Amino acid sequence: MSQQSYDALVQAIRDLQKRGYQHDFKVVEGGLHCTDLDLRLHPAEFQVRAVYRFEGPTDPGDENVLYAIESMQGVKGLLVSAYGPYSEPLNDELIQKLNMPQA
Repeated sequence: MSQQSYDALVQAIRDLQKRGYQHDFKVVEGGLHCTDLDLRLHPAEFQVRAVYRFEGPTDPGDENVLYAIESMQGVKGLLVSAYGPYSEPLNDELIQKLNMPQA
């Protein structure tokens, strides 16, 4: 997926949803979980297709990362995660997967 630039998190989410990233992922112990499909993915079972970082316009502490995720089965979704002091605890394997450079 070609990397596009977005000014706001909501703008990126809307555009990626139009491009098929319809599901929401959340971080769980050992990987990601898609609640609406009851699908749990371990780091080896998905690829990060794009990563976007956003800072809040008035508060630099309001920082988020948006990941466009695709499972090996073709399920596409988004993971929104805070970074900095509000970041979620991640295991080493998941950290490596989410920090991999994109192809």
